[in-house]
Amino acid sequence: MKTVIIVAKDTQNGIGKGNDLPWHLPADMRFFKETTTGHFVLMGRKNYESIPERFRPLPNRLNIILTRDISYVAEDCLVFHSINDVLKWKASQESENRTLFVIGGGEIFNQFLASNLVDEMFITHIETSVEADVFFPEINDAEWHKEIVLTHGIDEKNSYPFTIWKYTKLD
Repeated sequence: MKTVIIVAKDTQNGIGKGNDLPWHLPADMRFFKETTTGHFVLMGRKNYESIPERFRPLPNRLNIILTRDISYVAEDCLVFHSINDVLKWKASQESENRTLFVIGGGEIFNQFLASNLVDEMFITHIETSVEADVFFPEINDAEWHKEIVLTHGIDEKNSYPFTIWKYTKLD
């Protein structure tokens, strides 16, 4: 089972502000939904709680929450307390033909990248700089093969132009 990060970031690697997305890009959200539907989505507790209640858990995906809070419960979700617990669960799911999408937040991205657990990434590069308090970690482009998946300009629903890149880990 592949482990794939999916994230949108601005030109300064900003990914969030006040436990929310600092932009509204329906075309990017559509890509996120189409790409992750039918798979597993892993996120931190704060990220999960930032999703509007009416959309929790994210439909048609097994939602997995990683938190240090051992008493944390979320209806219709799996809750783990360490990356090792997630990896043990993942190993038990290897017969599944699905992907584990890591969807944030910043600390979760840092842990997975620092532990070299990521096979691919879909990174939406938004052509703006916003005020952010959570950032995507710096990555070494030389470790990844990059290809453009989608380019989208400004329109009546999307305030900023963006490009979605697929990064595949080089061996």
